[in-house]
Amino acid sequence: MARHIYSCPLRWSDMDAFGHVNNAVFLRYLEEARIDFLFGSEFGKGNHSFSDGSVVARHEIDYLRPLVHRPEPVVIESWVTHVSRASLTVSYEIKDEERVYARASTVVVPIDRETGRPRRISDEERELLAAYRDDEPAADPADAVEGAVAV
Repeated sequence: MARHIYSCPLRWSDMDAFGHVNNAVFLRYLEEARIDFLFGSEFGKGNHSFSDGSVVARHEIDYLRPLVHRPEPVVIESWVTHVSRASLTVSYEIKDEERVYARASTVVVPIDRETGRPRRISDEERELLAAYRDDEPAADPADAVEGAVAV
């Protein structure tokens, strides 16, 4: 099983009044990693089916500890945890070498641009997604929540 690795820079403007990355900014980080995975990585090269259109049906984020601005980027690992007939779930960990800051998942629904309706995931797409398929990682007790992320 492969995981897509995305190096995500932190911007000064990502911080909120409490001195850490705002919870809403995490969604932008996940979007950047997901777009890089589905369109810019080895998975996305030559596979233009998802670029025809897709929508986000659901996001779920567990904030494990505050992330503060620093010059070093964080790493976002992405992989596929579920594929149904007309959706897939991308899971993520936002982390560095020492800590996991958040775990998240996004349900993505491919759509037919002409009709604007959800479409089935093809056998070819399933085969490509299978290389990135894995179950969610077990929660590490050391990753207990250290502090909430401000809203």
